[in-house]
Amino acid sequence: MVRVALEPNRTIWRPSSISLPFIAAFAPLVSGASSLHPTVSRTTTPSIDATLSVPTISTPIFDFKVSHLELLKYVNTSRLRIAYYESGPRTGPPVLLLHGWPYDILAYIAVAPALAAKGYRVLVPYLRGNGPITFLYTDTFRSGEQATLGYDIIELLDALSIPSATFAGYDWGSMGACVAAALWPEKCNVLVSVNSYQIQDLSIAWNPLDPTIESGFWYFYYFLTPRGEQALVRNPKDIARMVWTRNSPRWNVTEEELDRAAKTFENPDYVTIPKISVPSVTLDGDADGNFPATNGSGTAKYFTGIRVHRQIEGGGHDLPQEMPEAFIDAVVEVSGLRGSD
Repeated sequence: MVRVALEPNRTIWRPSSISLPFIAAFAPLVSGASSLHPTVSRTTTPSIDATLSVPTISTPIFDFKVSHLELLKYVNTSRLRIAYYESGPRTGPPVLLLHGWPYDILAYIAVAPALAAKGYRVLVPYLRGNGPITFLYTDTFRSGEQATLGYDIIELLDALSIPSATFAGYDWGSMGACVAAALWPEKCNVLVSVNSYQIQDLSIAWNPLDPTIESGFWYFYYFLTPRGEQALVRNPKDIARMVWTRNSPRWNVTEEELDRAAKTFENPDYVTIPKISVPSVTLDGDADGNFPATNGSGTAKYFTGIRVHRQIEGGGHDLPQEMPEAFIDAVVEVSGLRGSD
């Protein structure tokens, strides 16, 4: 493996033999090396010299006064209507900037205009299930598996008639980028991947890591439970805050940044929650010690049929036993609703 120094603190690696070109960090691209495409052979596995030091990249400072990435464009693939931001000359080398979870395209609010100014054709798509991206068919399984994320990238390129591009991403974005680069190397000119190789080996997925690392994966398992699913529906911004601050302890996250990102979680496919279409009466006891009474508006979107919500004065959590008349009235009332739907 050969180390190529571009300037102080900016280094790339040129493997003598690797399955696809790899740029170790995006800094060379945004520091003036706009035509950087290392020439490497696509043969076997790389030869790694463990004695070489890991390159360090200094963080460039951008001063782009941009608060949003707009206007969005849309294109259909076989399963999705993908929303994406585009800037820069259409004749420039294409770069796909791929965001993670629970983030959105605004992660590239400084990177996108900087690369566009350097002559790149910049494309920043939303991750499936996020923002204004939609599924074309109701019967399409809402999968977030790594192979699916990689294939979305390939289908986006095909839909835009782009033969190949630079893939750059972090978190879920780097996972999709790595998958797409490995399985369709002819589509990937070069790769920028935060946290290195992000293709998960499912054969060892159940082998535990160091507990200090494992603790950061709490939401992997939390969201597999009905409780975690509801938490993601009800508190997506606060969950994002928790993940952001845990993942990036030195990042001074602002409420404005969280508010902007939270809008991407409003996609109906962000969390697939079953809807209730039958006539319904819902009740809250205003003396419930566990669940404060509400006006029902927070859950209204999950009832697509006729729905009546009532607060029961003095009622606690065990309404049938504490307030039997109120519960009987609800059963009678909802029976009448069935004939009026």
